[in-house]
Amino acid sequence: MPVAGRRSLAAVATGMLALVLLVTGCAGTAADGSPDGTNAAAAASPDPLSAGGMQDPRPRAAPDVAGAPMGISIPAIGVESALESLGIDGGGRLDAPVDYDTAGWYADGVVPGAVGPAIIAGHVDSPTAPAVFARIAELARGDEVFVTMSDGSVLGFAVTGISQSPKSEFPTSDVYSNVPVPELRLITCAGDFDSSAGHYTDNLVVFAALQG
Repeated sequence: MPVAGRRSLAAVATGMLALVLLVTGCAGTAADGSPDGTNAAAAASPDPLSAGGMQDPRPRAAPDVAGAPMGISIPAIGVESALESLGIDGGGRLDAPVDYDTAGWYADGVVPGAVGPAIIAGHVDSPTAPAVFARIAELARGDEVFVTMSDGSVLGFAVTGISQSPKSEFPTSDVYSNVPVPELRLITCAGDFDSSAGHYTDNLVVFAALQG
C-alpha cells in the first residue's frame, strides 16, 4: 500500500471510540448483565469508533516511511493480529474493524514509524467472547508493541502510559496532537455498556513511543 498522500490527524472532536474494556483488563461486565462483557446490542453491528465525530484531518506531507503497517504484536498480553485499514464514515466517525479479532489502523493518519501519533484501534469484545484488545488495560510502562510493515521491517514501541476517561472528556489533544517523534496510540474503550446509547461509557488509550 503506497504511503504517498497520507495525512496526519491534526484535530478531532471529543468522544472518540465506542468499544469496551475495564481497567482491570478483563472483558468487562456490560450493563445488560451479559457474560464476559459481551452484549446483545453488538450482535447487530460493531460499535462505531466515535460517539461524536471527527474533524477532517489537515493534509500533511507524505512521511518518510517505507510501506504500511500489516500486523501488530503485543507479547505481554498475547496479541497477534493483522491490521485492517480503517477510514472515516459518512458521519465523520472512525470505522470499526470488521473482524472482532483483528485490529485496525487509521489509514489516512500517521504511518507507524513516521513522526506523529499513529492510531490503531480494536474491539475489546464481541457478541460472544472477548476480542482482540480484551487485555490492553493490563499493559504497563515499558511493555513492548511490535508493528510489522509491508516491507518486512518490524518497528518496536514501548508503552509510556495508559489513560481512561469518560467519552465526554476524551483527551483529544493528548491523543491526536502532533508530536516531534514517532508514537503510537492503541485505542479501545472502558466502563459500562450504555444500552440506551448503544456504546460504552469510557475510552481507554495506551500511549507508546518508538524504541531507539
